[in-house]
Amino acid sequence: MRVSRALMARYAFCYLMLAIPTALFVVFRIIPIARTLQLSTLNWDLISPAKPFVGLGNFRELLLDPNFQLALSNTTIFAAVTVTASVVLALLVALPLARGVRLEGLYQLLYFLPFVAPTVPEAVAWKWICDTRYGVLNYLLSLVGLGPVSWLTEPRATLWAVIIMSVWKTLGYNMILFIVGLRAIPAEYTEAALIDGAAGWRHFRSITLPLLMPTVLLITVISTIAAYNVFTQVYVLASDIQGSPAGLVRVLIYDIFENAFRFYRMGYASAEATVFFVIVLGLTLIQFRVLRSQTE
Repeated sequence: MRVSRALMARYAFCYLMLAIPTALFVVFRIIPIARTLQLSTLNWDLISPAKPFVGLGNFRELLLDPNFQLALSNTTIFAAVTVTASVVLALLVALPLARGVRLEGLYQLLYFLPFVAPTVPEAVAWKWICDTRYGVLNYLLSLVGLGPVSWLTEPRATLWAVIIMSVWKTLGYNMILFIVGLRAIPAEYTEAALIDGAAGWRHFRSITLPLLMPTVLLITVISTIAAYNVFTQVYVLASDIQGSPAGLVRVLIYDIFENAFRFYRMGYASAEATVFFVIVLGLTLIQFRVLRSQTE
């Protein structure tokens, strides 16, 4: 009985500790998702108690909405370029740092600081950097013979300004994860490869990259989810005189925010959020399927 009671107490403690985060996850994740799915089938203005059922009406209207199409296009371009650039550049930076160089800690600190710093003041600073007449970015372009670019007034150029800032901000975080993954590769594999004559690019392609694929998968999934949730830097960098980025770089999160809390179309915004959830979930599953198949 003593052993049985001790074992039961241990199980009870474990289930209790699991129940607390599970309850929080259900309250703050599962229930809001279910509520959003429910609201996507209703026509609700956020104030009126009446919530007429419209079925798939919000989704049909969504597919014909040019603002949603523009937001989806901008967000997809932003995510594709940002994720690709941040992953590749972070790996290139992590490779020499993982081997150990002088002042390694200083380099890691310099790269990681943009990630931990608040996004709003960083975006304000980048707004000065991207200024058409006095910005440092156009000055650097002039040094190589290129003319000034209207980074903050032309929609496509503004999208690239947001991409450059976002890559700069996330580079340090991805670099740290890559350094951890590179240092976790057993030294025996490297020694065996060197004995077989695999060095340089051949060693990286045949040994380092395959063993690093779980880290690449993790970074790619995290970066994709974060990229599709972009809002702050777009709102600060791409805002017009009225404070709205709709005329410059409209993205999905801003479109959802505007429809819900500016036009009070909560059902329509919930339909957008549902489509957004499906897109991100689908991309995540595809990335798991593709990248995991390369590790097997």
